Amino acid sequence: MKVMKFGGTSVGSPQRMKNVVELINDSEQKIVVLSAMSGTTNMLYEICDYLYKKNTVGANEIINAMEEKYQQHVDELYTTNEYKQKTLEFLKQEFDYLRSFAKGAFTMFEEKIVVAQGEILSTNMVTNYLIEQGYKAMLLPALDFMRTDKNDEPDFAYIRENCKAILEKNADYNIYITQGFICRNAYDEVDNLKRGGSDYTASLIGAAIEADEIQIWTDIDGMHNNDPRFVENTQPVSNLNFEEASELAYFGAKILHPTCVLPAKFAGVPVKLLNTMQPDAPGTVISNKTERGKIKAVAAKDDITVINITSSRMLLAYGFLRKVFEIFETYKTSIDMVTTSEVGVSVTIDNTSNLTEILNELKKLGTVKMDMNMCIICVVGDLDWHNIGFEAIATDTLKGIPVRMISYGGSNHNISFLVAAEDKKRALQSLSDHLFNK
Repeated sequence: MKVMKFGGTSVGSPQRMKNVVELINDSEQKIVVLSAMSGTTNMLYEICDYLYKKNTVGANEIINAMEEKYQQHVDELYTTNEYKQKTLEFLKQEFDYLRSFAKGAFTMFEEKIVVAQGEILSTNMVTNYLIEQGYKAMLLPALDFMRTDKNDEPDFAYIRENCKAILEKNADYNIYITQGFICRNAYDEVDNLKRGGSDYTASLIGAAIEADEIQIWTDIDGMHNNDPRFVENTQPVSNLNFEEASELAYFGAKILHPTCVLPAKFAGVPVKLLNTMQPDAPGTVISNKTERGKIKAVAAKDDITVINITSSRMLLAYGFLRKVFEIFETYKTSIDMVTTSEVGVSVTIDNTSNLTEILNELKKLGTVKMDMNMCIICVVGDLDWHNIGFEAIATDTLKGIPVRMISYGGSNHNISFLVAAEDKKRALQSLSDHLFNK
């Protein structure tokens, strides 16, 4: 069995829903994870915003507009009166349910219920269409098996046990449709997976059922070897190691969230990134296999701040770095890059919400300097230090660009360069020209 995930753009209109059905139309048994139709989640959050402000008129105007839009989708999607009527009745119940939240005080718990309706809408519509077209399809509600624990992390044992039990009980179906993103928490309340959303759902399901593969369908033909928004002649990367994919995702490749493939990695289930607009394109395969001696791709992370702490007390002193890192831990601020010398340490952060407090604390330890509007350029591949010369190739490529920091050796898959934001495009293009386009 395989798991296939389709994002909001892929199910963003009745025609695209039909295109998805064509893609899943084969003899293989599969679980299909769907996001909300594109634009729906934003509208649901806007409804919540009005409800928090006790503006029920504003909330109901958006609900009415959504209902009218979805009713139009029904006419475009279904061909029989039976399924048009069945879906219209479902939509009436859904939008009446949304209106019911305007009758009392609105809470964060209720917000999560409201936002979850986007995936519930899309999955019911697609399931009804599949059944109308004669497919052996079944709706598999994510709220019946997808759960987080008291630490807001996926309760994998619960997910595996309940998902397998439901599938065994309903083994005669060929296509199972379920919702991405939404789940229940440890207290049985409606919640969501936050990081990675629907991709995370697909990865968790794939790992739980030990799927043959997990397919992530988007509007991009795989993970590219550089950012096509800034660089010419980029190409999709055919194969990536899970570590390489995570590095690229963390450092700017928006096609994938860095944590969402972890369940698949640990279960050894390959992940394919495919394009619904170009279904014949090979895309990118992510697995535990490593292609030795190859630089795969480049990514960039914006809005970076670098902080340098210099202190003579650091010379031959133990415990200094611990004190520095404890300050960032106190203010729940993660560090991307670290470099040290005998009397100084430089770190980069992308979250500046507590920057003033952090700087005040660091000044108790030494002299503090800061640079903002920086960018981390990340070169990813098999960069083990035994591959002689790889770091020299990457460094030489940027010889005409001022580099503030370099991080190498913390990972076998990544060399990171910190440059000014104004030099980002030039650095990315230079790396492509020298590493890939030759």
